[in-house]
Amino acid sequence: MRRSETVTGNPPPDEPSDVEGVRSDDTLMTERAAEGDEDAFAVLVRRHAPSLLRLAARLLGDRAEAEDAVQEAFVGAWRSLPEFQGRSSFGTWMYRIVTNRCLNVLRARRPQAPLNELPDLPAPAHSTAPDRITEGRAALHDVQEALSTLSPEQRICWTLRTLDGRSYAFIAKAVGISEQAVRARVFRARRQLTHSMGAWQ
Repeated sequence: MRRSETVTGNPPPDEPSDVEGVRSDDTLMTERAAEGDEDAFAVLVRRHAPSLLRLAARLLGDRAEAEDAVQEAFVGAWRSLPEFQGRSSFGTWMYRIVTNRCLNVLRARRPQAPLNELPDLPAPAHSTAPDRITEGRAALHDVQEALSTLSPEQRICWTLRTLDGRSYAFIAKAVGISEQAVRARVFRARRQLTHSMGAWQ
């Protein structure tokens, strides 16, 4: 697969608009792809790549690393499809694969790279004023520094919960831990971030 097909494709125009319809169509495409149908797998790639790339960029804070993670995830998924038993949806399965790849990247960083793709922060009033611009940049830098103090496990869980809006149950399945462990990691991450960002409280 070419990278452009993997990480930058848009969902097909005839994608079902309702969630159940998408899941049903994903199941059909997954079954066909598992039988070696490359066109069916391409449909799945186009449908899920944009959201997976956004996820990886949030987790890693680096566009190039995010693209690599998603690319590798799809390559691995294609090879593993014959063993995919459908206990979860294709989207959830891919989410888990990408999350774990990002976790491995974060664990391997020495030192942890600065984030440059944080979600947009609300602009303060009169943000065009020079002093407001300087203040905003300082705050963003402090957020980046604060996130870098989290362990990879805490950062993954906090990002999935706070920035991606995922449920504790979903995160537990994606990361492969219990819901209680997810809650504990999110709690510790929030406490650490609150402490690190104390100057902006």
